[in-house]
Amino acid sequence: MDWLKKKQGDYLTAPFDPRFPNSNQTRNCYQNYLDYYRCMKIMKAKGKDVEACKWYFRVFTSLCPISWVSRSITLAGENS
Repeated sequence: MDWLKKKQGDYLTAPFDPRFPNSNQTRNCYQNYLDYYRCMKIMKAKGKDVEACKWYFRVFTSLCPISWVSRSITLAGENS
């Protein structure tokens, strides 16, 4: 997992994503939110470590408004 940490970096905020070049980062927020839960679902189904999914979590929590993040965490807790 060291190679993964090195590749992902130790970002405090989301790195530049060329898919979302505009200043409005709403779609970037939503895409990383979807990628996080998709990653969690796939890794758990395969019985693998979900450590790789934490990067998506860090990115979407840094991009999305706090109210959206707290709401998504609340809903995820109710559904599990």
